[in-house]
Amino acid sequence: MSGVKVLVTGASIAGPALAHWLKRRGAEVTVVERAPGLRPGGQAVDARGVTREVIRRMGLDAAVRAARTETAGAHTVAADGTVLETFSAQDDGGDGYISEIEILRGDLSRVLYDDTRDGVEYVFGDRIAELTQDADGVDVILASGDRRRFDLVVGADGLHSALRAMVFGPHEEYVRHLGHVLAFYSVPNEFGLDDHVLEHQEPGRSAMLRPIGDATRAMAMFSFVSPDFDVDYRDVEAQKRLLRERVAGLGWLTPRLLEHLDDTPDFYLDQVAQVVLDRWSSGRVALLGDAAFSSSPLSGQGTGLALVGAYLLAGELAAAGWDPAPAFAAYERRMRSFVEANQEIGRLHAAMRGLPDPDAEPAPEPDMEALTALVERALNGVELPDYAEVPDSGASVTS
Repeated sequence: MSGVKVLVTGASIAGPALAHWLKRRGAEVTVVERAPGLRPGGQAVDARGVTREVIRRMGLDAAVRAARTETAGAHTVAADGTVLETFSAQDDGGDGYISEIEILRGDLSRVLYDDTRDGVEYVFGDRIAELTQDADGVDVILASGDRRRFDLVVGADGLHSALRAMVFGPHEEYVRHLGHVLAFYSVPNEFGLDDHVLEHQEPGRSAMLRPIGDATRAMAMFSFVSPDFDVDYRDVEAQKRLLRERVAGLGWLTPRLLEHLDDTPDFYLDQVAQVVLDRWSSGRVALLGDAAFSSSPLSGQGTGLALVGAYLLAGELAAAGWDPAPAFAAYERRMRSFVEANQEIGRLHAAMRGLPDPDAEPAPEPDMEALTALVERALNGVELPDYAEVPDSGASVTS
């Protein structure tokens, strides 16, 4: 066992997933999270393609499946509720529009936390205030005043990563707005929603209602076109005003869904964006998940990238004897094409959901062979080495 000390920032999905694999490979892991505890609820996320194999290797397949939303499919509907099109969770072998494994972000976070809590140090309600690295390690001062030294630091703190800004540069240099805004929040299930997602679309905006595993509640979701985005992602009241303005007049259930906007406990709104960096590491500091390579919710693969990236990053570090330079290079080499394919999917979906330009030339017919190849690369286009030559403490941290 190495005894190498690793600090991970962020306790949503990427951070605890990395903690799982680092601990299994022999590292001493600390996860620091600025929120006072795990954040419940959140958007439904999916496990598709090769991601399911990562979950199996974690020993968490049964736990993840037990926490699924049990969504059976989806209907697109007209303003009067008439069903226009139907999708099934069984489409495309479980990798379709509605994934076979769909789980709320908060529920997946809880599964990962419960799996690692006994073997990993979690520090909630704190954050990195200062960081200085040298050839042998990283000195960290937390906002609480705690001073520590680690061998490695990994930022898994999301789209608005504070660690990325601290080490790599300002948010604006790496975050690319895709022209859309997404909002969601839970509401009482007064709509008779069963096990199917309902979505109503109009040009440039949509409203959605989806099951969340609790029959008494449902998740309302809205998206709308926005060429720019200048609302502070922490200013909730400004976000709610923006949502009301942009979905005014949107038909279907929209007025009733908006009635619950001010009493919901879990409102979220943010830009649909991607993170693009030339490299995901600097010295002894690396990035993972949305902090490194957000593909946007429109790709449907943000969770997959986080889980696959965690497996590869920990594996390459152990395989390199915890030498960050070759390990981070190998991690990027293995992940880059997979990330780029998923980001391309995200950009394609953003373009499809945008406002049509009446003066534009008709779009050419898509190259279906190329599109099919892109989707396959986005789902399965990454190798998962066995890492048989490195330590492995077992099927899960707590086993």
